[in-house]
Amino acid sequence: MTNFAVSPLSRLAEYASANEPSVVRSARIDQELFQTYGVKRGLRDKDGKGVLAGLTNISEIRSNETVDGQSVPCDGKLWYRGYNIVDLVDGALKDHRYGFEEIAYLLLFGDLPSLEALAEFKRVMAASRTLPTNFVRDVVMKAPTADMMNTLSRSVLTLASYDERAADLAVSNVLRQCLMLITVFPMLAVYGYHSYNHYERDDSLYIHRPDDTLSTAENLLRMLRPDKRYTELEARVLDLALVLHMEHGGGNNSSFTTHVVTSSGTDTYSAIAAALASLKGPKHGGANIKVVQMMADLKRNVNDVTDEEAVESYLLKLLNKQAFDGKGLIYGMGHAVYSVSDPRALIFRSFVQQLADEKHKQMEFSLYAMVERLAPAVIGRERHIYKGVSANVDFYSGLTYSMLGIPEELFTPIFAIARIVGWSAHRMEELVNMDKIIRPAYKAVQPNRDYLPLDTRL
Repeated sequence: MTNFAVSPLSRLAEYASANEPSVVRSARIDQELFQTYGVKRGLRDKDGKGVLAGLTNISEIRSNETVDGQSVPCDGKLWYRGYNIVDLVDGALKDHRYGFEEIAYLLLFGDLPSLEALAEFKRVMAASRTLPTNFVRDVVMKAPTADMMNTLSRSVLTLASYDERAADLAVSNVLRQCLMLITVFPMLAVYGYHSYNHYERDDSLYIHRPDDTLSTAENLLRMLRPDKRYTELEARVLDLALVLHMEHGGGNNSSFTTHVVTSSGTDTYSAIAAALASLKGPKHGGANIKVVQMMADLKRNVNDVTDEEAVESYLLKLLNKQAFDGKGLIYGMGHAVYSVSDPRALIFRSFVQQLADEKHKQMEFSLYAMVERLAPAVIGRERHIYKGVSANVDFYSGLTYSMLGIPEELFTPIFAIARIVGWSAHRMEELVNMDKIIRPAYKAVQPNRDYLPLDTRL
């Protein structure tokens, strides 16, 4: 008797494998044609500068400045709604408060909140930290998987079924939807992980309800940990990570995806699911996992991780595709925009060091600091690149999450918990200014062919 659950899928896999060469052959395009037709691959010119595809009021990134009429690399700068990210972080730290909610308000509404406005915003967010009846049981716990980003996407799309105004594009309705998603993302991510950890790893199941009196960062740690306990430094470092990952211009892949999908007129749940799909990619939100895995491989293959020559030799092997995943990359180094420095990494570094001290992980931090120092020189010698290389924010975020006891499966979802604020702002910006569907041009390079009747084809 045919096992329907296995046999058809096995035959499908065999068919796909056998026909892979045909697909590759039909998909491949002569690389010289991109130059011939002046195609800016990745929407970037030959110098790596992004093609201007839109305007935004939400954030600004700067990696170059004009000196004597020439554009030269400079320390990276990042502004949220015109405010320097350094000033925003310093302001929250000086007043000893968590910044996620305040900066979320800024990105969504365009101005920093007053004491009264921030208090009301926090009350609204606290009241929104709830899911439909039995949603965790009927949706989140169904078909558990190690891929938390897919779990998040499934949950977001299913939430549309509970929304009677899911397709309503009125700004007030979209704002309502976005605020709800911002508040429930931590619940969806953490509950998804606990479900996977229980059903697939046979570990205990913990479903802790959020505490209305706590910040987003505090609640995330509270829901994740069996004993609900965390230190103040842990919560503050996680809050800082969320603030630094919250927004990064309209040109990053997931925010641009939000603009593109929103321009079609689709609903909020579909737009956010599309952004999640973009962020999931290892070239975007998944980079911090690669850093942690790379560093673990380094420790397995370098006998003395305090030996700079040995570590540098390993980094050289990485670039020559002789180590780790064979991709020729030193993960966490370099950025599509920044060259001299990533301002987020500079801000984050000192707090990561404080956390390392609390966790007695000074040796681990020292190794990261060594790689951060050695890698740019190694890359500079081995690669002919158009700009400098420095550590990006992903280089230290993976180490931070590891020290916080956050499992790798949640690394990218935590990025999403932060970045959904930026996605929400970009979605509303696109809706308010939307005129035409975003549709860039593609040049067809396949020559025309004569049709052949079926019985004459070889």
